[in-house]
Amino acid sequence: MNGSLIPHTKYVDIKLRRGPAGLGFNILGGVDQPCRMDDNGIFVSKIKEDGAAALDGRLKEEDKILAINGLSLENRTHREVVEMFRTAGENVELRVLKKSPCLTNGPADSPPERQSSMSSLGMLVLFAGAVSVFIIAALYKRRR
Repeated sequence: MNGSLIPHTKYVDIKLRRGPAGLGFNILGGVDQPCRMDDNGIFVSKIKEDGAAALDGRLKEEDKILAINGLSLENRTHREVVEMFRTAGENVELRVLKKSPCLTNGPADSPPERQSSMSSLGMLVLFAGAVSVFIIAALYKRRR
């Protein structure tokens, strides 16, 4: 999935000038290292204090980076994307997918809520176990 099920999304183009410490943020993700179960894209994992991204202020942790200097990051490995950032030059333009603030609980500046680590499969197994216990209990009562 590419996040298309999220109804309120916002694309932002952000131009950053590489500073002494680079662009000032870390990334996670890629087709070889997905950080989200439903999306193998590239996500901002940390904004470094006083870095180019922090000084600009628009890039936030958990934003999805869609393109670097017009080149799509879709279906790329983590290493490929790191290399793209390394060779992107002094002025770097990012296309970023931001979620609408109305999808969060609390002020827009608050950290995003973490999703539960329990997967859909885990929930299904838990539900099947509960149904099994109910059926066994019903059969046991019937025999008495």
